[in-house]
Amino acid sequence: MRNTHAGITGIAPSLQEAAEAIGLPPRARLWRIELPLALPMILAGIKTAAVINVGAATLGALIGAGGYGQPILTGIRLDDTALILEGAIPAALFALGVQWGFERAERAVVPRGLKPR
Repeated sequence: MRNTHAGITGIAPSLQEAAEAIGLPPRARLWRIELPLALPMILAGIKTAAVINVGAATLGALIGAGGYGQPILTGIRLDDTALILEGAIPAALFALGVQWGFERAERAVVPRGLKPR
């Protein structure tokens, strides 16, 4: 939500005035001007939240949910580095995969003129 707010409020007032000057109604301004300009910032927030959720999912083992956190916690209890890495490496690779997937989606969704070079 913060990135959405920052993206929309970060649009130059001159662009908003230009959209108003050509007679775009508020809804059209939102969909055709503001959201496309804010899209990179919005997607960055979603991407960050998704990667954080992957890391937080490993904490599910603390309540018995299992997953990649189970070998991490067991390895901590047994002081077994190999067991810790058995859960940490796949979790890290999954987080990197989520990051990569969102970057690919961002390249497909963000309009050509707004893509970073």
